[in-house]
Amino acid sequence: MKPLRKKLAQFTAPQEAKAAGVYPYFTPISSEQNTEVIINGKKVLMLGSNSYMGLTNHPKIKEAAIAAINKYGSGCAGSPFLNGTLDIHIQLQDELAEYLHKDGVMLFSAGFLANSGVIPCVTGRNDYLIYDDRDHASIMEGKQLTFGNTLKYKHNNMEDLERVLQKCPIDAPKLVVTDGVFSMEGDVANIPEMVKLCDKYQATLHVDEAHGLGVFGSEGRGTCDHFGVLDKVDMVMGTFSKSLASVGGFIAADADTINYMKHAVRPYIFTASISPASTASVLEALHIIRREPERQAALWEIQRYALKSFKDLGFEIGNTSTPIIPIFVRDNEKTFAATRMLLDEGVFISPVVAPAVPSDETLIRVALMATHTKEQIDFGVDKIYQTFKKLGIL
Repeated sequence: MKPLRKKLAQFTAPQEAKAAGVYPYFTPISSEQNTEVIINGKKVLMLGSNSYMGLTNHPKIKEAAIAAINKYGSGCAGSPFLNGTLDIHIQLQDELAEYLHKDGVMLFSAGFLANSGVIPCVTGRNDYLIYDDRDHASIMEGKQLTFGNTLKYKHNNMEDLERVLQKCPIDAPKLVVTDGVFSMEGDVANIPEMVKLCDKYQATLHVDEAHGLGVFGSEGRGTCDHFGVLDKVDMVMGTFSKSLASVGGFIAADADTINYMKHAVRPYIFTASISPASTASVLEALHIIRREPERQAALWEIQRYALKSFKDLGFEIGNTSTPIIPIFVRDNEKTFAATRMLLDEGVFISPVVAPAVPSDETLIRVALMATHTKEQIDFGVDKIYQTFKKLGIL
C-alpha cells in the first residue's frame, strides 16, 4: 500500500461508529425538505434543517425553478467571468444590492466559496485578518489561505477584539470577520460595538449573515439591520441554502470593493456560475420573504415556544437567542447515541461533536422553521427529554 493511502486508511472512526450502530451522517431523505421528511419509508420530524423560512417546498419557488430550466437549461457551463453570466444573475445581484443597501453584489456557487475566496483575496502579506475564535469553517478556510497576518479574539469578546486591534498599525489594511449568528450555539455577534471599534481603528468589517438573513431585521435583512447598523458594515456575506431555499452565496459591498473582487477572487473566476434554477429559486424566495413578513413572525413565535419548553424541562441550552437551540450533552458517545435513538423515535436532529467543538461541549442542535407547529415542538421536546433521561444526561 502506498504511503498516502496507508495514512488515510488509518482513519477508522466512521467504521467504528457504524459498527456500534450510532453513525449519524449521510442519512438519505426521500422527500422534500419540510417540517416532516421521509427516512427509510418512515415519516420523521425534521429538527435539523436550516430552512428557517420553510420555503424549500413552496410551489411558487418550484415553478420559478422549472421555468428557469425551460428558458436557460440546466447549467451555465462556465464561470461568471467568462460565459456564465445570465441576465437573471444580474437581476438577482441588483435586487440583493437594493435589499441590503449596498452598491453591488457578487454571486458564488456556494456560501463557503464566498468566505473562503474573498477573505484571502482582500488580505495581502502586510495586511491583517482578525477573526472570532468560533467563526464558521468557511472563514477559517479563508484564514488558512491568506498571506496576511492573522489574529483571533475571544468569542464575542469586545475587550479582546480591541486588544487585538491595538496591536495593528492604524494605517495598515485590516479586515475583521464575524458570524452574525453563530451557527452551533445560536448566539448573536455584538455588531454595534464591532462597528464602533472598526471605525475607531480604521478596520473593515465583514459580517457573515448566513443564519441571519430571513430571520432578523426588517424584511429579513439580517442581524446588521436588526441592530440598525447595516449601512456601517462594509461587507455582508450570505448564503442561499438556508432561508433563501436554494444553494449558493454572495458578497455585498461598495462599488470599489466589488470591482476589485470580481477581477481577483479565484473561486469566483474559476468556478462555474450558480445554476439558472437556483438563481430563479433565490429570487422568488427573496420576493416571498419581503412580501410575507408573517413568516418571520411565525418563526419567532415558534422559537419562543420551543425555548421556553426546553428551559422548563431543565435542558442546558447556553446563550442562544435565535431559532438555533443547542442542547448540550458534553459527551461524544452520548451525543451519537442520542441522535440515533431520536431518529428511531421519529426525530431527525443534528449532532455536533469533537473536533467541531471541544469534547466537553458536544451537543445536539435544534433548528426551527417558520412552518413548525406547536404540536410538532411538543412531540420533539418530549422525545428529546425521554431520550436524555434514558442516557442519564438529565
